[in-house]
Parts: sequence; C-alpha cells; structure tokens
Amino acid sequence: MTFAKTGMKRLGARAAVTGIALLMASAAFAEDFHGFDPAKFDGAMLSADQLKAMVADASAAHKPNDGKGLVIGFANLTRDVSFTLKVEEGILANGKAAGIDVVVTDNHLDGATALANAESFLQRQVDYVIEFQTDANFGATIMQKMNDANTKVTAIDIPMPGATFFGANNPRSGFMGGAYLGQAALKKFGADKTKTGYLVIGELPQSGAIPAMRTGGQVAGFLAAVDGFPADHVIKIDSKNTLEESFTQMNNVLGRIPAGAPIFVTAINDQSATGMLRAVKQAGRESDLIVVGMGADEIQTMMDEPTFVASVGYFPERYGNYLIPLALMQLAGKTTPDTVLVNHVMVTKDNVCKYYEKFACTTGQDPITFELPQDKFAAHLAEIRKSPELKGFENLIPTN
Repeated sequence: MTFAKTGMKRLGARAAVTGIALLMASAAFAEDFHGFDPAKFDGAMLSADQLKAMVADASAAHKPNDGKGLVIGFANLTRDVSFTLKVEEGILANGKAAGIDVVVTDNHLDGATALANAESFLQRQVDYVIEFQTDANFGATIMQKMNDANTKVTAIDIPMPGATFFGANNPRSGFMGGAYLGQAALKKFGADKTKTGYLVIGELPQSGAIPAMRTGGQVAGFLAAVDGFPADHVIKIDSKNTLEESFTQMNNVLGRIPAGAPIFVTAINDQSATGMLRAVKQAGRESDLIVVGMGADEIQTMMDEPTFVASVGYFPERYGNYLIPLALMQLAGKTTPDTVLVNHVMVTKDNVCKYYEKFACTTGQDPITFELPQDKFAAHLAEIRKSPELKGFENLIPTN
C-alpha cells in the first residue's frame, strides 16, 4: 500500500510507499507520536500500547467532551459496499485497541442523511469526526456546524472545507486504470478494431469535481493509450456508486453499441464496474468485453471473471491504521499534514498475492505489462490544473 501527501499548507511534504507497506518518502515535516511518524509510517496497525499512549496525550491536551473518555464519530459512506465496510472495520479495530469509543453512523450515500448524522455526532458530544459522505453540496454546511462546535474533522475521498483530506489520488488512479484498459484493449483487439469499440465510464456526478478527476482520468488514460479513438465512442453513465444502478444504466446503453463492437468498461469503483460487467454478460456479449476496476476491493470477482483483467489498488482495509492515529495526533495538538493521498498500484491476477495473501497469483494471465505513459499523464495534470471547478483544490492534484 502506498500513500503520498501533496499540498501541505504548513509542511509541503510528499510521500510514497511501495508494496504493502505504508512508507512516507519525506520526513521534513513530521514528528514521531508514539511511533506514528507520518513520514515513516509503514501502514501496519500500531500496538495497543502505542495507541493507548496516544490517547493519554490526546486526552491531556483535549479534555473529553463528555468528561469521561474520547469518542470518535465515523460517518460511513454506506454499509452496503465492501470498500466502505473494510474502512469501517479498520477504524473500529484501531479504536478498540486504543480503548476509545467509535460511534458509527451510515450516510446511506445521501447528503441530507450525512448532515443529520453530523448533527447527531455533535449532540452526542463526540471529540473528533471522520466523515465519509458523497454529496459535495452538503460539505460546507456540515463543516460550519463542526467548526462552530470546535470539532476537528478528517474527510475521506470527498473534501470538505477546513477538514483534513484523506483518500484517493484521483487523477493518478483514474489515469492508471484508463491507460491499463487502453493497453489491454490494443493487446486483445488490435489498433484498428479497438477504434471501432466503445468506452463506457461509470461516473458519480453527485460527488462533485474531486471524484470527477478520477473518472476524467480514466477517459484521459484510455485516450492516451489508444491514439485516434473516436470521441463519440465514449459513453458516460451515472453509476450512483452502486452495483444495481450501474447494471441498470449499462443495460440501457448496450443498445447503442453495435453488435460485435468491443466494449471497454471502467467505473468510479469496483462495485459499479461489476454491475456493468454483469449487464454485458447478461446480454451475451462477454467476448467483446474488457473491464478494469477501481479500488481492488472485489478481488474474488476479478479472479473469477475472465474479462475483469485488473483493478487499481486503494487498500481500504488499512485506512483505519492511519485515520485513528491521525485523529489522536490532532487532538494532542501535534502538527499533521492537511492532505494525504493514496499512492496506488495496479492489482492484477498475476500479482494479487503480493497484496492479498489469501489469493494465489496466476501465471501469464495478465494481458499486458503495464507502463504508465508519464509524459501524457503530466500533460493531463497540466490541463486539469486550468479547470475553474478545481480552484481551491490544487493541493489534491499531484505534481507528477
């Protein structure tokens, strides 16, 4: 697992790790907090003794709001998706080891529900909030209430003004997935037939411009790999972040794709990609299909489905190892970065065992040896930096 930081207002550090470890490349800003040094953290869960020492320091600097013990509120995006469940499990495991209470609510992929949950956290006098909510329109309102209550917040994947951001490197992960899909398409179909195909992207427009950098990166990465791919063969659907809706929307667009034309599928997450895959299978067109997922949290599906050739790894099961120490570090009054971006890797059938031991690696099933077209990625980054929709979010755009 890898993580990188960009745009640190106070500290300006960048970080990267390789493999399953979480290892920061720069130690310029960080201080060690009971073994949690953001510049050197290896991503493995800290010991209970370390976490409890953090709690002692945090409690000394920040008197628990209920006068008894620290309570962290975690508002999960939804509890119906494997990715978010893994995030939740990691946060709860760290909270239990630390000896603190973690109150969990379900935002049900709905902004109004997220706002109600945020208000419930404040009524319950939680000391810190980890917010995972999908509707960008509700971020400012939620943060206003948190700021009024002097409650610190980390936002996962969808930024909220004033909150620490933790989550996807959307431009890079999207571009990686799109480029992999394009290179795999050329390998399977050849250049001429690939250009007769259709690229279908499962987007999530309700979450705003930041997650849109992911799906925009998917398109840019695919086009970087497939020169001359017709622009009118790119189809975008609203996945609503669910398998079911993605299945329905993909089923609706299949009638626009001529029989025998290649179909290239990717989406905002593995769930959506899986729903789109199932729609193509149901239509009996699986031989025309290639799928690349996003998140690598549906590994069994990737291993079982011949057309699901790869997914971009996010490692949600380790988010909690970082999020709970980060929250305690902030409560203790320590300096922390304001932005932490996941540094992604391609998870494939031939390398999956390097990241997930329960799955055996295959041999020779990967369609390509992937290479990121770095020059074209740099050009893509330069282009999105000009976007007025991303003004104020420049710290979420990587430098390379």
